[in-house]
Amino acid sequence: MYRIGLFSKMNRITTKTLRYYEKIGLLKPAYIDDETGYRYYTSNQLPKLHKIITLKQMGLSLTDIMHIVDQPISVEVFLKLKEKELNEVINDNKKKILQIKNYMKILSNDEHIKYNPVVRSLPRVNVASMRFIASSYDEYFEIIPKMGLEMRRKGAVCAEPEYCFNIYHDGEYKEKNIDVETCEAVVELCEDSDLVKYKVIEKVDEALCLLHRGPYETLREAHWFAYKWIDDNGYNVIGNPRESYIDGIWNKDDKDLWLTEIQIPIKK
Repeated sequence: MYRIGLFSKMNRITTKTLRYYEKIGLLKPAYIDDETGYRYYTSNQLPKLHKIITLKQMGLSLTDIMHIVDQPISVEVFLKLKEKELNEVINDNKKKILQIKNYMKILSNDEHIKYNPVVRSLPRVNVASMRFIASSYDEYFEIIPKMGLEMRRKGAVCAEPEYCFNIYHDGEYKEKNIDVETCEAVVELCEDSDLVKYKVIEKVDEALCLLHRGPYETLREAHWFAYKWIDDNGYNVIGNPRESYIDGIWNKDDKDLWLTEIQIPIKK
């Protein structure tokens, strides 16, 4: 038998750790002297301790180790799950490294002053929808107000917080003859009319989102930046781009203060 101090030196593990393993029932001493309280371990316990150390070095928690250390059949299942978990962490960190490198490029070009790209989900949403071909952005100011009147006629209630956006079915930024669908989030779906349709737009798991401040005719800069960022960071576009209108003519007289968020569904 080996006293706890010697056993700890043999295995390069602290006595504090051995006492903790004893406390949680993971590895108890083979013998405790009733008079002195000295703890003793045997060489037969070495394989179990080495197994514990190995599993811990692979990142398994002590809770998991307690469940599997004495059950060889379960070890393979836990290790496969751990392998999957670590691969997910590796892939996630690779994404972060790529984003860091590309963001450093942005910083070096001073483009960060205007755009800070973020990847996030877009919610599932009920919308009132109107699709049309616009000759230019300026035509929005004539067509979109008609949608609001029709929604009120049907008793549609806008959701809060407000989420008003355009979907571009051309799949890219255009300045003329734009195939656009204007959407307004609503509390409940209403009966369709000739002008306005009601539907559900499903959740988007990942979308590149970036804010653009300024008039709509300058949005081309944001779209160009967004698609370049998507390509540089190894993503693919999987849906039509959106423009979500946060500040505009309804609350800001100065066009330079208009705030729009570009939202483009993406996937690795």
